[in-house]
Amino acid sequence: MTTEILWGTPTLALLLGYFFGSVPFGVLLTRIAGAGDLRTIGSGNIGATNVLRTGRKGLAAATLLLDLLKGAAAIWIAEALWPGNGVVAAAGAFFGHCYPVWLKFRGGKGVATLMGIVLALHWPSALIYAAVWLGLLAALRISSVAGMLAAVSAPVSTAWFGRFDIAPLLLGLALIVLWKHRENIARLLAGTEPRIGRKNG
Repeated sequence: MTTEILWGTPTLALLLGYFFGSVPFGVLLTRIAGAGDLRTIGSGNIGATNVLRTGRKGLAAATLLLDLLKGAAAIWIAEALWPGNGVVAAAGAFFGHCYPVWLKFRGGKGVATLMGIVLALHWPSALIYAAVWLGLLAALRISSVAGMLAAVSAPVSTAWFGRFDIAPLLLGLALIVLWKHRENIARLLAGTEPRIGRKNG
């Protein structure tokens, strides 16, 4: 019985995290607002940057906030129910966002959800994450660059703070963020990656 409980609790935390992370707020909000199917707009991505291409800044902001909160909420709830399993829920939430079963595993790129995860696991690193993300976005106006470097800042900052218990997880998630941005990276190398306010990306 004890073995079943020990093995069962992480699994429940993982599933809880996946459920939270897999809620496609961008798709849901644009449909409710009558803005169409987000997957047929711009890059087809379900994140806030693509929601912005609908011309609805409020929807984009709401998508960003909700995608962030679902990552944090999964951890907070998992820790309340099964102390010590927040990290497992974090992984579940991230993969749920990037690969949601409801959308045939075609999800977002994970930048906002990863920030929510960092916020719940180590808020000082989340402040650095936000500073890197918003600072680069304001300076360069290239969403992909800002998002990727913000993601990379997560394992770096947590390691700098001595949080080696969560740095490996965040390193793995940051690498997945880079993988999800592989088309953006190709466009950056080709000099064709658009800036905020222009088409596609």
